[in-house]
Amino acid sequence: MATNTANGAQRESQIRAEALKNEANKLFAEKHYEAAIKQYTEAIEADPTVTAFYTNRALAYIRTESFGLALSDADKAIELNPSFAKAYYRRATANMSMLKFKEAQRDLKTVVKLNPRDPDATQKLDECSKIVRRIEFEKAIANDEVTKSPFDALGDIDAIVVELSYDGPHINDSGIDRDFVVKLMDHFKKEKKLHRKYAYKILKETTDLLRSYKSLVSVSVPENGRLTVCGDTHGQYYDLCHIFELNGLPSPTNAYLFNGDFVDRGSFSIEVIFTLLAWKLVHPDQFHLTRGNHETIDMNKMYGFEGECRAKFNVAAFNAFTELFNAIPIANVINDKIFVVHGGLPSQDNVTLDMIRQIDRFKQPAGNDLMTDLLWADPQPFMGRGRSKRGTGFQFGPDITEDFLKRNGLDLVIRSHEVKEAGYEVAHGGKCVTIFSAPNYCDAVGNLGAYIVITPDLKLKYEQFSAVPHPNIGPMKYSPLRGF
Repeated sequence: MATNTANGAQRESQIRAEALKNEANKLFAEKHYEAAIKQYTEAIEADPTVTAFYTNRALAYIRTESFGLALSDADKAIELNPSFAKAYYRRATANMSMLKFKEAQRDLKTVVKLNPRDPDATQKLDECSKIVRRIEFEKAIANDEVTKSPFDALGDIDAIVVELSYDGPHINDSGIDRDFVVKLMDHFKKEKKLHRKYAYKILKETTDLLRSYKSLVSVSVPENGRLTVCGDTHGQYYDLCHIFELNGLPSPTNAYLFNGDFVDRGSFSIEVIFTLLAWKLVHPDQFHLTRGNHETIDMNKMYGFEGECRAKFNVAAFNAFTELFNAIPIANVINDKIFVVHGGLPSQDNVTLDMIRQIDRFKQPAGNDLMTDLLWADPQPFMGRGRSKRGTGFQFGPDITEDFLKRNGLDLVIRSHEVKEAGYEVAHGGKCVTIFSAPNYCDAVGNLGAYIVITPDLKLKYEQFSAVPHPNIGPMKYSPLRGF
């Protein structure tokens, strides 16, 4: 009798789990990934023995860039069923996204072994193997010699001839002005290129300007005006233009702060970054930039910006961009009260704004330093610090936010770095705000974009917007990870 009761309860749990999974699949198809994750989690709690529940949740984690959690789910699925090819494929995808290519290669070999007639698996293995060989080649030819500035490789910029056939905007003798940028934006909308002479000139002048700043910049909301904080734009040029259409072009009274991750993933990163740099030159005191984790070499090589730069210009331009990205400040403080950073807060206690101000940022993040923390960290609802859901960096709780703000006389943290379905999220008792400005991220997520309008009295207004149409060029066009 007891056995029958137990079997009945187990069957009820299995039926409930299957229903939860079906609801989660529906939410996933509608691109409500966070809600789908919750339903998959309930399904797993009801019946933790079903391999597919873990691989389904792993894919939802991948969509939200929680690659570390996806990896854990794939591991559990493999533990339950070592012959389940999809679990190895999910683990390979998570490892690829975390730039762990040899680990991904091993799993893809297993997928091919389990499904030798699957042409997609064979293709993915070949693509991954090419990346592994490329990385090994680049390591082999690398050296520690001191090299000249990447700008030396661009040659004498002033001597470059602009052909008569070029029909784009020109920089006159007085330099870059508002009229030039407006024409440049329209030129880019028509899918036309900026002449390399002007591209190099913008790169050089902006790098020189950014080098003059500390790693933490004091920003002021214009009197009788406003400051708009935007999050990740990720190469979504037409959505960037839409922000300016909705909120107005930059001006002395309509200031902007773009909080990192300008490039990669979207296939119009060149157009995004040159538009932002040009506005920075026109309004240096009212247009601000923060470095994101995608303004780094490793990410650019894998998520598309290097390939796009080579396709639209050349490798010399990419190397110059690397130097420019190294010069972008790491954080900003608005009116001495609002801390703005791309990722999050430090992994150590007792960090002050002056310590951040003195960071030597003119390099790539080391992976275990204060700069890496600020570029990569994410908030969590739990107290203390925890393991990152991304597989890189760490997470910080509301107590960490409260302590950092109190120690530095601040009221609020604004950060970006994470896609949010509503375009923004207010956490940690209203003390930590995430803002994300790439709607329908990667043409796949279905999220809204958002930005924050801040007035001189430091009141915040959240503005949401939807994605707009763009030319028929999908995300990751220039990335070796395309298709994963």
